[in-house]
Order: sequence, then structure tokens, then C-alpha cells
Amino acid sequence: MTISIYNTLTRKKEQFEPIEKNRVKMYVCGPTVYNYIHIGNARPAIVFDTIRRYFEYKGYQVEYVLNFTDVDDKLIKAAKELGEEVPTIAERFITAYKEDVGALGVKEAVYHPRVTETMNDIITFISKLVEKGHAYEADGDVYFKTRSFADYGKLSHQSIDELRSGARIQVGEKKQDPLDFALWKHTKDDEIAWNSPWG
Repeated sequence: MTISIYNTLTRKKEQFEPIEKNRVKMYVCGPTVYNYIHIGNARPAIVFDTIRRYFEYKGYQVEYVLNFTDVDDKLIKAAKELGEEVPTIAERFITAYKEDVGALGVKEAVYHPRVTETMNDIITFISKLVEKGHAYEADGDVYFKTRSFADYGKLSHQSIDELRSGARIQVGEKKQDPLDFALWKHTKDDEIAWNSPWG
């Protein structure tokens, strides 16, 4: 049952050794469900389904988990534009996602956690990052302090100073460093909200 997998960190193929004998756990980052899927959503669905099936073919029991981001700035914007509630839009596009990837022949995940189901855990985790100095609050928003993590950029084999500011994140004045990214955003009056230490 030998399988070799490319290790991004070491940049070479290595023999796969499961943590538990004959069992593989896969967690795949799923879509933000504010609209119908596009090629960027379909590609990972197909790629990771293929990997899952190969593990199963080789005799592994696979626990395949794919999350749904069911609250996000894009969802809030869509809700305002359509005059609907965020949960209504999220539910519609979760159903559409499952139908669309099913039509592509992708097997259903064992479990689909949602951001809204884990909000208390998220708040607790962010609080711990703040306590340990890896995150900071600025006007109700909380940012991850990238320079507090010595290995930031290690998977891409770039030092933090080589990373381009603003390539994927919006550069904002509240940030201590342009590479810092938002972990929590302050609630505006007309938006879906959770109780948190930051608002």
C-alpha cells in the first residue's frame, strides 16, 4: 500500500505514512457560498475527490471533510444587494454547490462544517492568539501579526520580507504591518453579528 506524495515543505516526493493505520483524514477548504460555483471551486472539488478515491482504492478508510464559509464579506454584500438574509443565501448556494459537484461525479464529503457552527471556537482561538501576542485589536477588528510567526512563508519558501504586500489582502491603515490579515471584523449595525470581546 505504498504511496508517494510531493511534500511542499521539503520539495521532494516522500512515502506517505498515515497517523492511524489504514486511515486517512482529509480536510479540504471549501467554497464561500455567496454564489454558484465557478472553475476555481470546481477544480479543488475534483482534484481532492480524485485523491480521496485513490486512497480508497489503495485500501484506506478516508474521512473526507469539506467546510463551507457561510458568513463572509462577500455573503454580507450579496445579502444587501438581494435584500435577503445571509443564512438564506448561504443555504441556497450550499444546496447548489452539492448539486453541481455531484453532477461532476464528486462524492459527498463525510462532514461539512460551517463557519457559523464554530463561531465560539473561532472567538476562543482568536482570543488565545491575542493573549500570546500573535494578534492585535484595532478599532474592533483583529489582525494576525505575521511577523510574530517565525515560519510565516516557509511553505512557499519565501522569507516574510520577500512576500509582496497586498497581493491577496487589502492594505489598511489599521494594520501594524501590510502583511497582517484580518481574523475578525467589527460588526456594522445592519450586519449579521456574534458577541465577541471586540464587537
